[in-house]
Amino acid sequence: MLIEEALKKFLDEDIGHGDITTDALVDPAAKATGTVVCKERAVIAGLSESIFLLKLLGCEGKAKVRDGQEVPPSTNILEANGSGSALLKAERVLLNLLSHMSGVATATAELVNIAKQNGGRTRIACTRKTLPGLRYFEKRAVEVGGGDTHRLRLDDAVLIKDNHLALAGSITESVRKAKAKVSFTKKIEVEATNPDQAVEAALAGADIVLLDNMTPSEVKKSVNLLDARKLRDHLLVEVSGGITRENLGGYVKTGVDVISVGTITQSAKAIDMSLELHRLKK
Repeated sequence: MLIEEALKKFLDEDIGHGDITTDALVDPAAKATGTVVCKERAVIAGLSESIFLLKLLGCEGKAKVRDGQEVPPSTNILEANGSGSALLKAERVLLNLLSHMSGVATATAELVNIAKQNGGRTRIACTRKTLPGLRYFEKRAVEVGGGDTHRLRLDDAVLIKDNHLALAGSITESVRKAKAKVSFTKKIEVEATNPDQAVEAALAGADIVLLDNMTPSEVKKSVNLLDARKLRDHLLVEVSGGITRENLGGYVKTGVDVISVGTITQSAKAIDMSLELHRLKK
């Protein structure tokens, strides 16, 4: 199982050949209880994965809130029980996972709220700009935060970008090749850097046009041109590149269907959390 293998790897990387501090100081028979405290406002993500992580070490976890819930500072979000030494060994991996996933969910939720406030039904999506080994967890956190996961892997859909065009030919020819070789069940998306390329992609039969690194005014011009040519009926328009919290509203108002943002996975701020442990009396 992907999640189990990843979590075991995280534990192995952190524990190494053993927790020499805990092994030297803590009675392996001692039982303990612990509480994970979220110290700042956040949208929580990673609780189900954290409970799975604790189970791998023979401990039990109980969520005190739910994934996707926004909590205020100083909220107890998870209770953990089991061997004191096992809980100490799990501490850093547990906090890293919850802090990072909650950071991604929080960043996603903020952009989703901005999109709603600007009157649009535009979806906020992430990209494949994920940290090595963390794609499942980051994509899951985006989903918890109300965003769209976009492609998980290269085999999820066809996405024809500038480097593909440099090696494969024109947009029209590339779409033709993709339709001839790829299953009809896979959508075809084409990256466009100007309005004319967007129209060419739509005329070639693309399912999605990705307007890349355009200003809001350039995006609006592209959307208007597609509308004028009556090409929007069966076409999704996505925007990506240079999207920030400050300029997101301007892109939403252009009427595009999807806005993808790499920063919500690649550089989301970790949420401050701590694990407070107490030894249980016999």
